[in-house]
Amino acid sequence: METTRKGKEKDTQEDNHILGCIQSTVGSKSREWILPLCSEPRERWCRLKGNLLFLMKNKSSDASEVVILERCWVVEFRSKTGVSIVLTFPSLSAEFQSGEPDLYLEAASKPDCESWAVALGEANSEGLRNKIQHLRRLVMEIKEERSSDEARQFLPTSQLDSLGEPQFTSIQRIANEPKLEFSLACKDLVTATRDRKLNTFIQVSVVHPAEHILTRYSSTEIVEGTKDPLFLTGVTFPPEYPIYEETKIKLTVYDVKDKSQDTVRTSVLPDHKEPRADVGRSFLGCATFRVVDLVKSKEQQLTLTLRTSDGGKTVGTIEVNLVKMGELEEGETDHITADTQDQKCALVRECTATEGLSGKDNLPSLNAVLRNPVCKLYRFPTSDNKWMRIREQMAETTLSFHVPKELINLHIKEDMRRNQELKDLGELAPHWDNMRKSVIAHCDQMLSMYQDTLAELGKHTGSSFKSSCSKGEKTLEFIPINLHLQRMHVHSPRLKDALYDVITVGAPAAHFQGFKNGGLRKLLSKFEAERRNTGYQCIYYSPENTAKAKEVLSNINHLQPLISSHADLLLSSASQRSPDSLKNSLKMLSEKTELFVHAFKDQLVRSALLALYTARPGCVLKKPAVHRNSAEEGGDVQHQDHPSQIKRQDSIPHHSEYDEEEWDRVWANVAKSLNCLIAMVDRLLEKDDISNIKEGENEPSAADSKVLHTGGDWYEQLYPLVITLKDCMGEVVTRAKQSMAFVLLQELACGLPQCLMLTLRRDIVFSQALAGLVCGFIIKLHTGLHDQGFLQQLHTVGLLVQYEGLLSTYSEEAGMLEDMAVGISDLQKVMFKVIEAKSEDFLPIITGRREHYIIEVQLPAKMFELLPQEIKEGKLLRMYPVLFNVGINEQQTLAERFGDTTLQENINQENLELLKEYYKLFTEKMPPDCLPHFQEQNDLKGLLESLHQNIQAKKRKNVEIMWLAATICRKLNGVRFTCCKSAKDRTSMSVTLEQCSILRDEHQLHKDFFIRALDCMRREGCRIENVLKNVKCRKYAFNMIQLMAFPKYYRPPEGTYGKADT
Repeated sequence: METTRKGKEKDTQEDNHILGCIQSTVGSKSREWILPLCSEPRERWCRLKGNLLFLMKNKSSDASEVVILERCWVVEFRSKTGVSIVLTFPSLSAEFQSGEPDLYLEAASKPDCESWAVALGEANSEGLRNKIQHLRRLVMEIKEERSSDEARQFLPTSQLDSLGEPQFTSIQRIANEPKLEFSLACKDLVTATRDRKLNTFIQVSVVHPAEHILTRYSSTEIVEGTKDPLFLTGVTFPPEYPIYEETKIKLTVYDVKDKSQDTVRTSVLPDHKEPRADVGRSFLGCATFRVVDLVKSKEQQLTLTLRTSDGGKTVGTIEVNLVKMGELEEGETDHITADTQDQKCALVRECTATEGLSGKDNLPSLNAVLRNPVCKLYRFPTSDNKWMRIREQMAETTLSFHVPKELINLHIKEDMRRNQELKDLGELAPHWDNMRKSVIAHCDQMLSMYQDTLAELGKHTGSSFKSSCSKGEKTLEFIPINLHLQRMHVHSPRLKDALYDVITVGAPAAHFQGFKNGGLRKLLSKFEAERRNTGYQCIYYSPENTAKAKEVLSNINHLQPLISSHADLLLSSASQRSPDSLKNSLKMLSEKTELFVHAFKDQLVRSALLALYTARPGCVLKKPAVHRNSAEEGGDVQHQDHPSQIKRQDSIPHHSEYDEEEWDRVWANVAKSLNCLIAMVDRLLEKDDISNIKEGENEPSAADSKVLHTGGDWYEQLYPLVITLKDCMGEVVTRAKQSMAFVLLQELACGLPQCLMLTLRRDIVFSQALAGLVCGFIIKLHTGLHDQGFLQQLHTVGLLVQYEGLLSTYSEEAGMLEDMAVGISDLQKVMFKVIEAKSEDFLPIITGRREHYIIEVQLPAKMFELLPQEIKEGKLLRMYPVLFNVGINEQQTLAERFGDTTLQENINQENLELLKEYYKLFTEKMPPDCLPHFQEQNDLKGLLESLHQNIQAKKRKNVEIMWLAATICRKLNGVRFTCCKSAKDRTSMSVTLEQCSILRDEHQLHKDFFIRALDCMRREGCRIENVLKNVKCRKYAFNMIQLMAFPKYYRPPEGTYGKADT
């Protein structure tokens, strides 16, 4: 190959001095043997052949000099003097390691300079050798695939066409279990230098049989200082991964020279060429095997020879062991040490089947809510020198978008009803009418915003999660950040298999709206204080009374159609002259009507009617309005007729023509109409019984039969009473709706537009929190279906939901924590109900309103039958959410030393009381044997006391609070959540620490392997994949200065952190 370029050669002492300033490795000797010393560059033609650079005075002349490009570096630089060279063009220099003087070259243009730099850099024998090695590896891979391709060439055309798509043999063994899992170990690795200690890892690549493309899949952890590395990180292929018996797997062993630089190992990237040597690692050897060879091997183990890239030199062996989670690994681990060079271990030799996890049949129904699982496999030694196997799994959920869309749809319907109720208030005085118009205008704008958001979410396709980079996007503000299920499946030698689940999600917060003025906790308190002082324009109602008004409206909208329906059923039963059906219809009608009447026995309705009356046009008041305070409004219903009580409630003055007792008469008429209906039904049934007796004694005459039939026309006798009941009910509904809508008008008018903006912010935060809760409940229900103690606890006490927060109380994160605290507290108004699925759609159904939601979780019939009768009958299941927060980053250090940590202290203290309340209910209603058997030795009461002491101690970055709270939650069969700003970095540190702590405390992880297991999970586990998924980079977003402020066990291993977008 020959390349010719026109360039300029310059060689002066001054220029060499400049080059030496720019690149310290360049020498300062002059090249007097090339050209006479001069101050101007001289033009030369250069011709490159192989590793020889010929210098010529002109294009046609002979070479005046030949430069051998061996043991030299090509260095690009820009000259900093404008005397003799062009400043706009970069230059390059060949620096010789052999001690020869330097040669300075200046190209005619920037593209020429770049092309010459590449050509000169690859011209030496080392570059040629790298090319040859790369080509040899490609040839080896082509040869491996050649046999199947050649076989197809000899097939007749007809047979070849009939093959169509290639057919491959599936290796699926158990539904919803990983297709293939194996562990790895190397022996007798050869080093380039005798004194060199190897730090090795294995990169796993897959050759897909259909495409013949090599794809990087995963890597093991780095094992330091041994020629016989035993890797704790295995390889697992999830159920949906396209791997077959014909698939080939390539294992490449690398020696890592600098761990801090080894962060370029990225999963699922093309493997077209080997990594560059300057990333801190070097190639040792590789081996390839077919999946069928491993699966069908007698001992389910392969021993492969590691060879260099040219296929000649042997550099060691690699052992591949098939792994099955439900089987025991009998090998002893007596010779394993955590950090020593002689790291040896007997691997899998014999396998014994054990009892698998109960509830594997439940997994198919989880496919409706879980997506894109990531699986990692580990094996760790126990304290008694046995192996335990750990499968770590992470999956996103479709609920990230399903729940917010359902919730927004409910908000739209609720707000449309409210706007219509405001319009139906009727004629109002000018002041109140203008206020109503302003409120409706603002509400319509907010309603339009909700509708636009729902429309945008409906267009979303692709991933089922919201990345941390998107947390500030307006169209996604209702979507939880980075919501995932994190699961650890542990198979121990002497313990039953165990599952440990944690839901990881970004702190529920309104990131798009920002935190300049704080979060919901502060904003709601400030708004309520300001609203009390703006009563000269409107009437102040306390938050409790406003909530009561919404409840009354909700009861009306729910009960009125039910009563009307049951009344129609009563008439239908009467027309059919069916006594049993008539009794049942009357019973249902009576129950619903009594609930309806009871809903209006409240002083709020009475006072609101009076307020609405005074707001009508032409109303004359006897005295000026006096604004009530909330303490005076909460009158007891039992004393509502007491004169002094009525006087205290009278924030709206009496009108001279208003009859306060009229409302009592109106809603009492409903009860009277029902009593008349009940009495008439009783008489009709009594007469029917008498007539049946007479018919049995004597055969009645024709005249008697006619009289009995006429007197027994049930429908005609009940119809007027049913119409009267409906009319009375309609009058009550009209008045009650108007009065309660007037209360809501006051709430909105007193705080426009802040009231609506706070409602929006609260809806956003609640939507994020609810999506996580629904996911956690469904996962917990599926894993606990065979645990009768848990199911009894679920319907008797309720479900504990414990959130672990890692937010600081400094700057914006303090606002996030305030949002999060309110959002989690609002989850108390959520109830769950389990129903039998009638179709293949298992997604949950959400009903209700802002103050009360019911989540209907659907289960297949087979699973539904496993539930207790109480749950099958539709009993509502309560949630008990608690939040404990401990900031751990450098911002928390600033808050502790120069700021304020009161917010964190108050939140932890308040939620400790809620946790104690749940524990009290648990001990009162549940038998003591409901706790898991292997945890009975731990005293929950003692853990609670220890948690109380740690919260009171106010110690800086007291992570003991989080460990205690998490332990209590697990022992009480609760659902665990871990949250930071984006559920990516701090959350990953906390989740991996919790997993390793569980392995140590519950499954006897060898104490010398605790740190190594922690590093394995953080370097090669699911959480680093979560980081890659969010920011397209396998680096936790920490720097060295930040980590100095972190607690010791919350620091990632070297090489896994650095600058990255969050």
